[in-house]
Amino acid sequence: MPGAAHRTEARPRAGQAVRAYDAVIVGGGHNGLVAAAYLARAGRRVLLLERLGRTGGAAVSTRLFPGFDARVSRYAYLVGLLPRKIVKDLGLRFAVRGRAVSSYSPTVRAGRPTGLLVERDQARTRASFARLTGSDKEFDSWQRFHGLTRHVAERVFPTLTEPLPTRAELRARIDDRSAWEALFERPLGETVEAAFDDDLVRGMVLTDALVGTFTHARDTTLRQNRCFLYHVIGGGTGDWNVPVGGMGALTDALADAARSAGARILTECEVTHIATDGRTAEVASARGTFAARHVLVNASPHELARLLGERPPPPAEGSQLKVNMLLRRLPKLRDTAVDPRTAFSGTFHISEGYEELETAYREASTGRIPSAPPAEIYCHSLTDPSVLGPAPAREGYHTLTLFGLHAPARLFTTDHDATRERLLRATLEQLDSHLAEPLAGCLAVDSDGRPCVEAKSPLDLERELGLPGGNIFHSTLEFPYRDGTDNGDEVSAAARWGVETAHPDILLCGSGAARGGLVSGIPGHNAAMAVLGR
Repeated sequence: MPGAAHRTEARPRAGQAVRAYDAVIVGGGHNGLVAAAYLARAGRRVLLLERLGRTGGAAVSTRLFPGFDARVSRYAYLVGLLPRKIVKDLGLRFAVRGRAVSSYSPTVRAGRPTGLLVERDQARTRASFARLTGSDKEFDSWQRFHGLTRHVAERVFPTLTEPLPTRAELRARIDDRSAWEALFERPLGETVEAAFDDDLVRGMVLTDALVGTFTHARDTTLRQNRCFLYHVIGGGTGDWNVPVGGMGALTDALADAARSAGARILTECEVTHIATDGRTAEVASARGTFAARHVLVNASPHELARLLGERPPPPAEGSQLKVNMLLRRLPKLRDTAVDPRTAFSGTFHISEGYEELETAYREASTGRIPSAPPAEIYCHSLTDPSVLGPAPAREGYHTLTLFGLHAPARLFTTDHDATRERLLRATLEQLDSHLAEPLAGCLAVDSDGRPCVEAKSPLDLERELGLPGGNIFHSTLEFPYRDGTDNGDEVSAAARWGVETAHPDILLCGSGAARGGLVSGIPGHNAAMAVLGR
């Protein structure tokens, strides 16, 4: 099983002296591993402590279903923000594959099943827009809108592994007033509504603003804008790629890189307290207390405050339903113009029209399960068959990943398991409305006789991964700049890199740091650069 090489090291003997380290890293998710690898390669003495029995955090591959050789990316599942710089710097044996299909959005128009297929092939995509809307107008608007986001991506993405720019510096770097106002100043809904007329096209664009973020198109706090920005700038293109071997292939490669460079990794080692005088720190854990010049915390700001004995900030509410499935075969579609292998190889949008998303938000805001829960699906094994063993691959099996939107943690506080089951059932009913056959008939059955379906709510993620509120970003995403201007005052290395806390020797290296969120390794890289004084 992936990760088997990264199990617990032998426990220190009773009475054994505890070593002091240059850096102790709390949490063995992908960002903590990136930081460990960079610091160890620079000759620092590094210790990484992980609560669970293996490294990887939310970026792991797991054989979920008894009786089947199928590795599922259990939590995080696509790679969009990981810089090639990190892969190259650390010599990672890790690859991603692009998807020929970006998305398929099924709908019904005039009583006829149809949909919108967005592919690399621009001519085919233009034809699909025309088939749905009756003209080229929306496609031309689509091209202009993505020209704008591509321009921003090309200018912003390289800054993510550089010292954190000020707001004015980032605006100057983008050097496009209309793009800045559209993405950084005005609620995204205003831009989407001005750019597009078709409800389905509007919704398809908006979904990138709502992944794990409970908000709406015209939210004046711009939470939707910040979420959208991180989803469209990856690699300078906004492309989302499939990790070959599943997400665990990335974190296993990172653990190998960290260990090979000399970092020590202890799993099954929960950290219980951090103490600091501002110059040196002590980290108390299940395996003893360790002294460090720097402590890098790959956990949420909420969890860091708890470890320091300080009052934690309110947790940022998570809002998603994550479902993993194994199918005997792909289901047939009601829209016979599209092959299921094409539709499911990109992001398959369900109930994500613009008005549907707004309705679902309003319903969930009042504590109700949305009547038409929005979700998106993709099939990892269509792009990367290596996640399947020889037998299931030969027999036509496929993995299927579903990510539900507008499923805030508040929905699950009463009667959690029953609520999760009702939401799962309602979500799959929406999928079934676009299928020519029920999905249930395509599901594999495991060796215990159960359908191969696993669903996780925000509260499941809070319990299993230590994510307060089940928020997959650790806290509310922020724009990738710092407020204020450089006026000659000295800025600490940690502040320059956006990883500072209230304590000079304790840094955030996880998703709660500036420019955190998603699977990127960027906060881990930036925290390591701050320690190294780069």
